Amino acid sequence: MNLLIVKLSAIGDVIHTLPSLAALRRHFPAAHITWVVEEAASDLLTDHPHLDRVLISHRRRWQDDLKRGRVRQPLRAIAAFLGDLRSRPYDLVIDFHGLFKSALLVGLSGGRRKLGYDSLQEGSGLFYTEKIPEDLTRHAVDRYLDFARHLGIEPGKAEFLIPDTADQRGRIDSLLQGLGIAPRERFIALSPVAFWETKLWEEARFSRLGDRIRRELGLPVVLTDGACDYTARIARGMTEAAVNLGGRTTLRELAALYRRAALLVTTDSGPMHLAAAVGCPVVALFGPTDPRRTGPYGPGHTVLESPVDCRPCFRKTCETRQCMRDITVDAVFEAVREKLTDRRQKMHAEKTLE
Repeated sequence: MNLLIVKLSAIGDVIHTLPSLAALRRHFPAAHITWVVEEAASDLLTDHPHLDRVLISHRRRWQDDLKRGRVRQPLRAIAAFLGDLRSRPYDLVIDFHGLFKSALLVGLSGGRRKLGYDSLQEGSGLFYTEKIPEDLTRHAVDRYLDFARHLGIEPGKAEFLIPDTADQRGRIDSLLQGLGIAPRERFIALSPVAFWETKLWEEARFSRLGDRIRRELGLPVVLTDGACDYTARIARGMTEAAVNLGGRTTLRELAALYRRAALLVTTDSGPMHLAAAVGCPVVALFGPTDPRRTGPYGPGHTVLESPVDCRPCFRKTCETRQCMRDITVDAVFEAVREKLTDRRQKMHAEKTLE
């Protein structure tokens, strides 16, 4: 059996699809499974034990080249990509994305059975031979697992398998040790960046939070995410020392970092989902989006949100950003303190049972 998964982006969405991949692999152990993904999230899938092939779409790069008048090279790359896509006779193609860009690939794949959501969002439903309803009141992980259920598969407990290697762990240990954090030393990670400006918490608040964690809890603070001025300004705004690893890790190295962290404080972003997937407790700050749909998945996480009536609004721009402003430094710090206390008590109980 040849099976094709189409889930192109973003990082969090790809992570949310991993339990569905695990369920499909358990049910079809001998199947050849291909996943089409865009470049930004591809590191999560390269050499994945549940996959036989990963096809990487460089769509953004191709679009940029075409806009600049470079035609020949991107057209050749697109033709080669489509040739790879159609090189296997797929028995089943599942579109977990549900947009025109993904549904078009489903249509071009030549697959016999094309499964997607019963939706005409961007015309995506026109490309499928089979559809299931989408319940947007449920978490994305559970919605994606509905595809497995439709195929007669009982998915069981959600499994987030992200490959972890000694090289990745060693790279993180070396980075941290070189910046003053000893092996096995506990630390708090901060992930302040989000793609929507409405999801951002004020820089000065992240700086004050980092200072309080360092002074009152005595734990090192490690800033993560991409190399950007926002993260650098937060580090500069702290009076206490902080480690800024922004832009210095791959996604899988970042996963190794979160496996070491005592917990992560984060906005609604890809790193939030990555941390939750590898078992790192999360304190998540939610504004315009709905944690019931895209919050940190699983037990052991804390979500802080404003009670304002206008949220969740899913707006990418807002004049006031009141929902994020309502989340105070005191509230986040207390959530961090409580989470650390809970984790210490749990670890103590586990050692006592041993």
